[in-house]
Amino acid sequence: MPKEVDPKDTTRAAAYSLWMKAPNPMVTFFKTFDVTNLIKVSRKRSLKFNMLLDYCIGRAAVNVKEFYILPVGDKLIQYDTIAVNTIVKNKEGEVSSCDLSYDTDLNKFNDQYLKHTAQVAESCQDRDLSKSSMVIGTSAIIDTEIDGAVGMNSGIFNNPFIIWGRYKKKWFRYYLTLSFQFHHTQMDGAHAGVFLENLQNEINMLK
Repeated sequence: MPKEVDPKDTTRAAAYSLWMKAPNPMVTFFKTFDVTNLIKVSRKRSLKFNMLLDYCIGRAAVNVKEFYILPVGDKLIQYDTIAVNTIVKNKEGEVSSCDLSYDTDLNKFNDQYLKHTAQVAESCQDRDLSKSSMVIGTSAIIDTEIDGAVGMNSGIFNNPFIIWGRYKKKWFRYYLTLSFQFHHTQMDGAHAGVFLENLQNEINMLK
């Protein structure tokens, strides 16, 4: 269960004092990933590309302990689990939000992805797991290729957020540029760098 923690009892104490009241505490990194293996697995196993990327995002995040602490309002909340959000085009032609609990088993994660995204698309009702899990937001802008995007600092949604567009082909490889936004109270640039490196490794090792 999520619980409030005293910043002084965490490794984020200094960051909390520096960044919680900052006008813009969000930081955005851009990184281009080689997603050739992800596309191979997608085609070979008839699995959705975005589902596989969501799975790799969750897999890369669970080993970075900073993902489990999130500033919510003026508090630090400690979580036990991580979820990955995906944006769904619903039956009314608008977008809805669907949170998916990360599962180490790819088949189980895929079943969950297909079930809940279909339910959200039909009901036009968001699936929100933010009360139980630290949610990593994502948004796939698949209508075009983009070089990156910077999310907004609302002061309400402090969760890490990842945006991507279409992947690009160069010679015999495929590449995808992601933007990764995070709250500086939650993690530093070094932690974000570890996560992004983990993500490329998870993409490469997927079978």
